This record gives sequence, structure tokens and C-alpha cells, in this order.
Amino acid sequence: MAPSTVAVMTHPARPASRDATPGGPGGPGVQSRDRTPGGPGVQGTLDDLGTPLADVTFVVVDLETTGGSPAESAITEIGAVKVRGGVELGDFGTLVDPGGEIPPFITALTGITQQMVYAAPKMEQVLPAFLEFARGCVLVAHNASFDTGFLKAACAAQGYAWPAFTVIDTVDLARRVLSKDEVPNCKLGTLARFFRSATEPIHRALADARATVDVLHGLIERLGSFNVTSLEELKSFAKAPTPEQRRKRYLADDVPSAPGVYLFEDERGEVLYVGKSGDLRARVRSYFTGSETRHRVREMVGLAEKVRTIVCATGLEAEVRELRLIAEHKPRYNRRSKFPERAMWLKLTVEPFPRLSIVRECKDDGAVYLGPLSSRRQAEEAQAALHEAVPLRQCTQRLTIRLIERGAARTCLLGEIGRCGAPCEGREPADAYAVHADQARSVMRGDVRPVVAAAQVRIDRLTAELRYEEAAAQRDRLAAFIRAAARGQRLTALSRIAQLVAARPAFDGGWEVAVVRHGRLVAAGTIPSQAHPRPYLDALVATAETVIPGPGPSGSATAEEMECVLRWLDTPGARLAEVDGEWSCPAYGAEGLRQWINNAYAPTEPADRGFGRPLR
Repeated sequence: MAPSTVAVMTHPARPASRDATPGGPGGPGVQSRDRTPGGPGVQGTLDDLGTPLADVTFVVVDLETTGGSPAESAITEIGAVKVRGGVELGDFGTLVDPGGEIPPFITALTGITQQMVYAAPKMEQVLPAFLEFARGCVLVAHNASFDTGFLKAACAAQGYAWPAFTVIDTVDLARRVLSKDEVPNCKLGTLARFFRSATEPIHRALADARATVDVLHGLIERLGSFNVTSLEELKSFAKAPTPEQRRKRYLADDVPSAPGVYLFEDERGEVLYVGKSGDLRARVRSYFTGSETRHRVREMVGLAEKVRTIVCATGLEAEVRELRLIAEHKPRYNRRSKFPERAMWLKLTVEPFPRLSIVRECKDDGAVYLGPLSSRRQAEEAQAALHEAVPLRQCTQRLTIRLIERGAARTCLLGEIGRCGAPCEGREPADAYAVHADQARSVMRGDVRPVVAAAQVRIDRLTAELRYEEAAAQRDRLAAFIRAAARGQRLTALSRIAQLVAARPAFDGGWEVAVVRHGRLVAAGTIPSQAHPRPYLDALVATAETVIPGPGPSGSATAEEMECVLRWLDTPGARLAEVDGEWSCPAYGAEGLRQWINNAYAPTEPADRGFGRPLR
């Protein structure tokens, strides 16, 4: 639960003596000992001992943000606590104006509302103060890559060089020090309870930073049993490979140094994980070193008994094969691309009075489809945007002329309040309704201008009335529709081409070649430098897979595979050698509005946050 009031504060570090460390020079939980690296009878030097943990100044930092990606989200609060030898030297806490809207689910999670950050300082004011507060210290964070990722992005945006901080992640330390019997997971709340932190994490930056301080001290106390007493030992301990990783290094012995796909398998032959790399040997070997700190991956390495590799001619082939293998085997340790069949589509049904329906499959039934969309929420927003522009019925009953003539059709509230033509009551005849259905088909197939125009009118009106949150909701609804339409149009254009042969310059001076049929990669190869390309192209085309076109924008390949091909075709230097068919997007399609989407979601001044901008 968030406090009802929030104070914006930046405290200078309170002076404290280096010797004012309770419990002696070792500090709380750190065992002070004489370590002689040379063994008995050998006098060690101060350099051998490193920097004692009791003398290290840590700045424990936590951030609250508007989302999970530094590229798309912004910081809303920074909290940091400076400690040395178990003594708090100072703290730093302030709300930050993110320069954009705070999503409702973030407000529900953190308690930080738009009103709370309205008068808060901006990042360009907060960042220099924080960097000065943390200067010369060791940064500590729980899941440090998240916090440092946002801080690095802020430095880049404000023109600051990222300081060479030593970064300690309490998640990595907890995974090395604590067992599953002690804690079920390494979440901050779980560790705070385990170490009996005086502060409960509440998804507010300063409170969570104080809880992380207690977790850090508890972990340092545990590190004494591992003979870790210096900063140098702490850094190497957090990144050291596990005994299981060291024992399994032999699995990489026979892996070739070539681009391709690798599969980790257990003793029964079950595929645990699928990945790709431009250098299979280097990538697979990295799983058995200290650089691999992901808990799930280390767990996977412990179960693996075999690494199977598939050498590929090009990086594109490796990327596509990876997607296909993940979709086929659904490995338990892969997170992405496991369920391409779960994609959502917006469908205009085939019936006398068509309606919009959200479905999971494209069929060869004569219907018009828009998508694919990555979630049901996006599908519902795109559906709502189209409903605002075209007055299609929103009821789910199958409406026939005979049912209407018998008076057996159910009526709904939208018809009663005038937001639907009410064909169910016979107020809108079939030929009049067909005009709306044709307009919806035109929009879904390419001409998005009616949806954009209708949304622009509503956004302009809400902005003029200072109803910014409602304007943002309309903007998000329109953006979901435009993204879905743009994605579908790009995929449809590629899937209509019976055969496309393209080449891209390779690093060795030759060419990488791809043969694509109806959006599916069917052959890949390389052409050596100075060689005549035609024999190689002919050989690839002759041996390529035969593809029967399927229904919908991505009937012959998954949407992710087709997007891999499109990204490859978009790279500098790519050339088309052969195109069997027409490759184009609609003149009034959604592709032309991509820049508007980027601008609408870019951080701006409060008076111009993506609302009310012309979309035309």
C-alpha cells in the first residue's frame, strides 16, 4: 500500500567516520580474518587482500518505472541508500516526471499517480544529482540489469557518459548463497522476509532500496562461510560458474565454429532449450562459464546430457530454424516463440449481417482477417477502434434474414441508444448494412483512413476539453489498430509472392542468398566472392521446398518467420534477384502511419503528449 502523501527529497550524505563501524572492522555479518594467500609462513600484501567489504561504500538503488523496457518506458521514482560497514551514510529519494502517461496497472502496482508526478522534477534535473550521490561507490540493486538499463538509457538521452560503476546484483548473490529449501524464489519480498528486514518492499523506490540494504547485509553475512571478505572476491563469486556448469563443459567439445542452431537435450532425448548463434562453439561454451548467470539456464545445464547442433548456411536460416524447432518441440526452458498458434486475429464474419470476431485461426472461408495480434487485449482495442469508425453490429448472435422476419432475433442496448442500426429489429435492411460491411472490408484490407479520421475527431475533442486520460485511451486504441493493420499488410504482401530470390552482402565478400515462397524460407545458401551468381541461384531454386499457399496473411509460415525474412530484406545492401508476383502495400495503408506511432509514444512536454497531433 502506498502512502497517501509523497515527499520529494534529496538528502545529502550524513557525515560518518570510516571507523564508526559497529562490531569492529569486519562490520555486521562479515568475518574479519587474516588471509595469507601464499599459505602458512607467507606474508601477504595489501593488494592480495583486496578492498575489505567493511570499507566499501555501497549505493543501493531501486527504480519505479512506467513499464519494462527503457526504450518505451520512463522512470517515475528513484530511491537510493548509501551504506558502508553496516552504517547508513545518506539516502536519495525523489519522484520523477516521466514526461508521459502512467499506465493504470502501474498506478495500481506502485500507487504512483499522474497527479503525484505532475510537479515532480524531470529526469534532466534528477540524473546529475543521483550520479553525484553515487559517484565513486559500488551500485547494488535487486535484478540490477533492470535498474542499470534504465539509468544507462537516461544517461544516453541526457548526454552523460555512463560512469564505470561496479554493479552487484542481489539476485545473483542470493542464487549462489541460498538453497531452494531456504527460499522458494529470489524475489525481493521473499528475501526481505527471510532476512527479517525492518522495511517491507511496497513497490516504492526508497522503501524497496532500504529492504535491499537489509538483504545485502544478510547475504554478506552468508558470504563469510565462502571466504568472501573483499570486493574483488565478491565480484568473482557472483559470476563464478557452478560445479554443474564446470562438470558439463565437455558437452561443447565437438560443437563446430559455424552459424547454426543448437539443442540441449536431457538423458531421454527431450529437448530442453533451443538457441541460435553465428558461432555455435563460442555460444555453447558460454553456457558453462561464469558469464551465464540466469538461474533457469543454469538449471537447464544441470539437466542437459547432450548438445545437438544443426549447421546453417546463413544467419537467417539459423533464425528461422530456431523458430520452427521451438514451435515443434516447445522446450520447457524457452520462453519466447513456443506457441505461434496462440496469435489472435480480427475476423469479419461471412453471413448476411457480418460482425467482427476475435479468433485464433485463419481459415479459407472467404472472410477478411486483420492481424496477427499478440494478445487479446490488443485485439479488443483494434476491434473497438474499427467499431468507432464503422457502425457494425456488436452482438454475437448469428443473424439471418429469416430470423429477423420471424422476430426471433435478440435486441441489445446499443440499438436502443442509437449506436447500432439495429438490423436485428429490421430497422436497417440488408442492403444498407452491406454498405457498412464493405467499408469494414476496405479498411481491413488496406485503407485505414476512415478509422484514423474518426479517432482524430475524438482525440481532438477530448484534448480540447483537457480530458487527457480519455484521449490517451483513444490514442492507444487507434495505435493497436494501426500496428495490427501495418503488420498484416506487410505479411500479406510477402505471402502473395509465389517466389522471391534475394541476396545480401556477406562478411567475406561473397553473398548470402535466400529463396522465399509465399512468405516461407525454402532455401538458403552463399555465393563465394568473385563467383558468377547465376549457377548458385539456379541450384538453390531447383532444390527449394515446394510450398502450397495457405489462408490468411501468414498461411504458409508463422508471422515471426515472415518478420525475420522482412527484417533480413530491409538490411542495407540487400538486393532482389527475382520476384514472381507483385510486392507492394496499400497506398492508404497503415505503413505510412508508423512514424506517427513512434511520435505519439515518445516522451514529450505535458501539453503535447501525443494527444491532438494531426494524424494526416
